[in-house]
Amino acid sequence: MRVAILYNLPAGDRPDEADTLVQVRAVRQALFAMDHMPIGVAFSLDLDDARGTLAAMRPNCVFNLVEDVGGSSRLAHLAPALLEHMGMPFTGCGSESMLLSTSKLACKRVLTAAGIPTPPWSEGLPEETSFVPGRYILKSVYEHASLGLDETSVVQASSPADLAKPLARRRERFGGRWFAEGFVDGREFNIAVIDGPNGPEVLPHAEIVFRGFSKERLRIVGYRAKWDEDSFEYENTQRRFDFPDKDAQILAQLSQSALGCWRAFGLTGYARVDFRVAEDGTPWIIDVNANPCLSPDAGFAAAAGRAGMDFTALVSRVLEIGAANTRNGRPAQTSTGCASA
Repeated sequence: MRVAILYNLPAGDRPDEADTLVQVRAVRQALFAMDHMPIGVAFSLDLDDARGTLAAMRPNCVFNLVEDVGGSSRLAHLAPALLEHMGMPFTGCGSESMLLSTSKLACKRVLTAAGIPTPPWSEGLPEETSFVPGRYILKSVYEHASLGLDETSVVQASSPADLAKPLARRRERFGGRWFAEGFVDGREFNIAVIDGPNGPEVLPHAEIVFRGFSKERLRIVGYRAKWDEDSFEYENTQRRFDFPDKDAQILAQLSQSALGCWRAFGLTGYARVDFRVAEDGTPWIIDVNANPCLSPDAGFAAAAGRAGMDFTALVSRVLEIGAANTRNGRPAQTSTGCASA
């Protein structure tokens, strides 16, 4: 099968941006191992260029690894939108679910409408009459990869006014739009979900364990924990998949909520739902990730590995589901004659 690997060129030299190319190389190698014909196609704000390249290539399927466009995650939905417009089969989530999940505020509104628990939030605006006092964590609305998350991100607030200045400082430092989310001081779980012939399948549950963290140190997966290999946080935030029997009920709740997200957002292909579980056992969704990172050392691949899928098998599964998806007009033609056309 001729497979176009659609990806964005890194806008800078941050490690989270460079990780896109790690995914591209790994997916290309896996596709080669399966005797496919992978061809990289860079995606940018020049949609006509991408459209012309893809039209001339006539791939059987597009493996979509676009995480941002023009340096902004806010525009990541443009890639699946173009592919839908062209009627090309592609991997992962469609443009609507990408759009809804990329904006953390839109994500929260979808979750609330679906009756799925998510922490309260605020933009620090005076007209917020339903504000809930407490501790809040400051987050970018559109950027992922824990951008700007560190030990200064959690603040105490008794009114929206208490959040206005901290949010303004974040906007000034990092750019973009920011909001505050009610901070859940508890356990953190990542639940990976992958599409299959019989519908979505929840992969083995993963919990982030904060080893050696003092009471004064925030237990969050911040930017250093993900990307700074020399940091304490990177060394001591570890993933585990084995749980005692007493966790059976909470794990079942996490699966149920993750599948509820899948339906509420219309997710397809593969996704990851991030939770914080409060001391009273309530699971709160803090993020819905359409098309999460597929680097071999990332959480999704690790969960797939625990389910018995090595990286090549994972890429094969994602490709197979994408190629068969007729949401955008036609399934892929996988015969030898078509692949060599």
